[in-house]
Amino acid sequence: MSRRSFIRRRPFSTMLLVLLIVLLGWIWQERVALWAFPDIISAYTAKEYCSCRYVMNNPVEYCQSYVKQYLPTSGFVDDAANKRVTVGGMGRSNSAVWVGERQGCRLIP
Repeated sequence: MSRRSFIRRRPFSTMLLVLLIVLLGWIWQERVALWAFPDIISAYTAKEYCSCRYVMNNPVEYCQSYVKQYLPTSGFVDDAANKRVTVGGMGRSNSAVWVGERQGCRLIP
């Protein structure tokens, strides 16, 4: 009875195992950036919509199509009286407010 190595008996399983280990290592190395990603979606949308609407004075329909993304957003609130936009996405929510003509819009906590 001959003994062959595990790698020779199961080359595809070995390759998948190695790829899984590499993927887990990459995820661990990038964990801070991956954790911040959900905030980026709602923050980007709120800031860009605020700038489009209140700095550039574009119509609502244009600005909504301008900030549309592949990842869904929810809880979109455009408070025109206070020039404040709140957007939710991927479980996080962010707001942007118009500060002034020279400052434009900024994210608020």
